[in-house]
Amino acid sequence: MSRNAHPEETVQLIKTVAYRLFMEKGYEHTSIQDIIDHLGGLSKGAIYHHFKSKEDLLVAVTDAMTSESNRMLTVIRDRTDLTGKEKLKTIFKESINRSVQDEIFMVAPDFHRNPKLLFSLMHDTIDNVAPNYILPIIKQGIADGSLETDYPEQLAELILLVANVWMNPMIFNSSPEESYQKFMVFRKMLQGFGLDLVDDEILERLVELTAIYQKRR
Repeated sequence: MSRNAHPEETVQLIKTVAYRLFMEKGYEHTSIQDIIDHLGGLSKGAIYHHFKSKEDLLVAVTDAMTSESNRMLTVIRDRTDLTGKEKLKTIFKESINRSVQDEIFMVAPDFHRNPKLLFSLMHDTIDNVAPNYILPIIKQGIADGSLETDYPEQLAELILLVANVWMNPMIFNSSPEESYQKFMVFRKMLQGFGLDLVDDEILERLVELTAIYQKRR
């Protein structure tokens, strides 16, 4: 297949293969040659025509991993029928109840073998998700009276880092019991900011997802 015959299909194939190998072997242990070997006859030139380096390919894979979540965040952020506080709770509920979450936790990567991927995702969280999605919602909540904080930027980052990193069993390999304890601390922390966002239904779902992840290990 010519590398230019169907460029969009070629790019998607490269990203799909790279994603699978990064998950299975880890970014650091996946070479460009490994990716080529799974491309069904595509040459090294096909990769470098679309991606300058393996790191450039990692950026594309990270973008693909976060794009669906960011679309969901955009819809909730732009709703006009919810207060800022209600939007934050809606984000929590929809994030963990998405139909793909069970599959994500079943095939989740071991981030101990994927530090580069972990850093890339954390970088996106702080540089993109916090300022472009969570911060506008917090500022709306301050304006409509449903939230109160003197440090909206820092609160946006704190919520995301605790939820996506400290509570993430894929990073710390927490058991369901350990995860439950972390979730309870997270709930009390949010309540300290006047944010009663994590109810019993959310707690039960978080523990369920942790159990799914631990079962496949």
